[in-house]
Amino acid sequence: MSTIITITFSPCIDKSTTVTSIIPEKKIHCTPPKLEPGGGGINVARALRKLGEDPIAIFPSGGYTGKFFNHLMAIENIHSTIVEVEGETRENLIVLDQSIKAQYRFGMPGAALSEKEWSECLQALATVKEVDYIVVSGSLPPGVPMRVFGQLDEIAASKKARLIIDTSGEVLKTAAVHGAYLLKPNLGELAYLAGVEELLPSELVPVSRSLIRNGSCQVVLISQGSAGATLITKNTVEKIAAPSVTIRSTVGAGDSMVAGIVYFLSLGKSLSEAARFGVACGTAATMNPGTELCKKQDAFHLYELMEVSRQQSSAAYQV
Repeated sequence: MSTIITITFSPCIDKSTTVTSIIPEKKIHCTPPKLEPGGGGINVARALRKLGEDPIAIFPSGGYTGKFFNHLMAIENIHSTIVEVEGETRENLIVLDQSIKAQYRFGMPGAALSEKEWSECLQALATVKEVDYIVVSGSLPPGVPMRVFGQLDEIAASKKARLIIDTSGEVLKTAAVHGAYLLKPNLGELAYLAGVEELLPSELVPVSRSLIRNGSCQVVLISQGSAGATLITKNTVEKIAAPSVTIRSTVGAGDSMVAGIVYFLSLGKSLSEAARFGVACGTAATMNPGTELCKKQDAFHLYELMEVSRQQSSAAYQV
């Protein structure tokens, strides 16, 4: 089995609940909340655990909320390397308004990390002897400089590990400069990397290829929601259609996609197969309410449907 490390600089406790309707200035009665550990890399680790992998999650944790966060990770049997910090671990709130079937997502800011604290996260990674994949996902809290991605790239290179980055905004632009094996931007994030507000469909490949040529990464996988994804390398382009499902929540879909990609790569599958399974996992996550991630049975079922559809399309094209 491959050794997979996830690093999350701003983990959180996700609280999800449901209300009849949201009305200003009125007392709103909520259903009993569901509490789960969250944050980009944390969700990737949790999804990998559901798929049968045993990743190592590295993250800072502090305060009373941090203790409870550690407890939630232990319940899910996630192998954790915990860096004790002074700031409280943040909490997010996800509310489903049943009257209009709309989901509201309230993301709280992460507590600032000192240089000593975020450096200890890197040191924890450096001490792992054999690493095959390093997944860095989620936002950076105050105090963590952009140059952290350069240090992560150096650690990955020294261990001959593949670095996978899933983040956004200025962080994504800076991370891309330092390089990675795979970047997973959505359409808006890719446009931001290109310095424009919106990209035409015909511009996706040229922009992605420019990142690859510049040495920013080897692979770009553009996530496109219900439309699936586009996999782009130096020599190939593959559009991957997502299977049609009833969407209940999009929380954690991107993290489930990353988990699916890394899981298949760790099994020795091709990049194309891994990307398709990633789409299956991301789609599977949307079938569940609140902050639930993909379920293994759903992911493999959708992947099999996608393979049948792909083979049928290929056969029809050959005829």
